[in-house]
Amino acid sequence: MLDSFERELNELLVDTFRSILKVEEDTLKSTRIDLSISELHLLEAAGKNPDQGRTISELAQELDITLPSVTIAINKLLKKGYVKKVKSGDDARMVFVVLTKPGRKVDNAHRYFHRQMVRKVSSEFSEEEKQILARGIAKLDKFFKMKSAEMEK
Repeated sequence: MLDSFERELNELLVDTFRSILKVEEDTLKSTRIDLSISELHLLEAAGKNPDQGRTISELAQELDITLPSVTIAINKLLKKGYVKKVKSGDDARMVFVVLTKPGRKVDNAHRYFHRQMVRKVSSEFSEEEKQILARGIAKLDKFFKMKSAEMEK
């Protein structure tokens, strides 16, 4: 049985996760962008190495998604014109996913949305609260990553 703190924490975690997702989805709906949240996050991951691009394997690993799922999603983004595939000059078997100009534009807008959201949220906290919150969220992240790794075994 959960104690009162555990019940409150559970509600806060679930509600916060849903709220963040809803805000992101509502923001996306208010634009004319033909992408899902998952596709946006894939663009974000691909955009982390703008010059060379990222391999399908790197994207799958970062987002913790299967290779076939990433391949399917990248092919959809390719058809929509947000990414292109570029063969490596060193090894023609290696293919990199690179954002196109429309892909960079969408990725930049998505990153801007996150920066603004974080700025607005953090403006509500004192410096001490910011430090405590950051440590708490880091512990939560570590816990969930450990759980995820355990479940994959």
